[in-house]
Amino acid sequence: MDNKKINNKVVEKGIRELYQKDPIKADLEVFGRTTDPVSRRGFLTGLSAMGAALGAEVVFGRFMPSGLIPAAFASTTDDFKILGKHPGLVVLNDRPVNAEVPVHLLNELITPNNKLFVRNNGIPPEKVDLNNWTLTIDGESVKTSKTFTLAELKRKFKHYTYQLTLECGGNGRSEFNPPAKGNQWSTGAVSCAQWTGVRLKDVLEYCGINDDAVYIGYHSADAHLSGDPTKEAISRGVPMNKALENESLIAWAVNGEDIPMMNGYPLRLVFGGWPASTSGKWLTGISIRDRIHDGKKMTGKAYRTPCKPVDPGTKVADSDMCIIENMPVKSLVTFPKSGVRHQLKDKFIAKGHAWVGDKEVAKMHVSIDFGQTWQKVEISKPVNRNAWQHWEASLTFPQSGYYEVWAKATDSDGVSQPMVLPGWNPKGYLNNACHRIAVQVV
Repeated sequence: MDNKKINNKVVEKGIRELYQKDPIKADLEVFGRTTDPVSRRGFLTGLSAMGAALGAEVVFGRFMPSGLIPAAFASTTDDFKILGKHPGLVVLNDRPVNAEVPVHLLNELITPNNKLFVRNNGIPPEKVDLNNWTLTIDGESVKTSKTFTLAELKRKFKHYTYQLTLECGGNGRSEFNPPAKGNQWSTGAVSCAQWTGVRLKDVLEYCGINDDAVYIGYHSADAHLSGDPTKEAISRGVPMNKALENESLIAWAVNGEDIPMMNGYPLRLVFGGWPASTSGKWLTGISIRDRIHDGKKMTGKAYRTPCKPVDPGTKVADSDMCIIENMPVKSLVTFPKSGVRHQLKDKFIAKGHAWVGDKEVAKMHVSIDFGQTWQKVEISKPVNRNAWQHWEASLTFPQSGYYEVWAKATDSDGVSQPMVLPGWNPKGYLNNACHRIAVQVV
């Protein structure tokens, strides 16, 4: 491993960091594995070194893609804790606070409040006065601007509860190469909890929507990192067709309790299936726009990907970037924890979730031989639109050794997850590569 100095202290550079910097070089430096399977010598020597490090033969190692860090080593640790959150959350940043959930802690069918990931762009309000908290509906395309108190929202409109999948657009960013700037999420910036509130469309229609309405944009009470009260930390939105869907909520509760402060207490938007950045927290205002909303982090490269595929590392003009809407098909292995030891004679049970934007997951497959063969497994129907789905697999292994269980979901349009990485983009969004866990069979 490489070492580096931080504050005059020597700190080991982890294997994950080496693979992120240059995966092909890391294969050579860490395991001596070359990318030339034709010559076989360096390739097989590398596999032997990898097996020694893993403590077992990599049974289907000849199929393992080059430059791919073994799943057994692809874990991180947390440095400090967030009040009210599970101690296992991995904190990526403290200003603003951002934290993800290790995948093995996401096995519940409904994500509990203490395991909701945290993705903030500004500083949450220090004090919340429920009696004086208001929500204002305005904009160029509203017929009548109105301001509601929390009590009025709850009294005037029917309440609804939906289980909705929220995922950070940058979830999985740490796997891109060349690396993309931003929080280096692994795969735990996702949740699917039961949100309660009123339908956004009921509130907007109560105020009146003009025919020229195109978008909504939200406004929030979180402070800009600079402390400048004239600046918004983030102000994003969605097209009117998404805003008017039944499952689009103005929510005040999650899993039957007040929303945690770090997740938007006392009021937020919830748009399942779209980047979670559209689901504004600490909500104070919604503007009905006659144009695509142009608030903070709606322009430039923020939450956008190249409209057409580009080569890794390419500089892309802002005008060639398109706004992210539906999230791509994705799945996780949430049970067991990566690195588990398993008895060869026993059946191996794996479980997880799968989800996809505004569609459904139609098929689910798993592989134990790096994608050479795939076994179809059962997957449940979503409890409602925009909720994740659950799968379970029963597997057998041909011999003792090191294995990786890979998961692949296919959506209702026949689109499947890519094996390793989707198209590179400058901000590292929308990584829906197959998730995998390490298994030691003894």
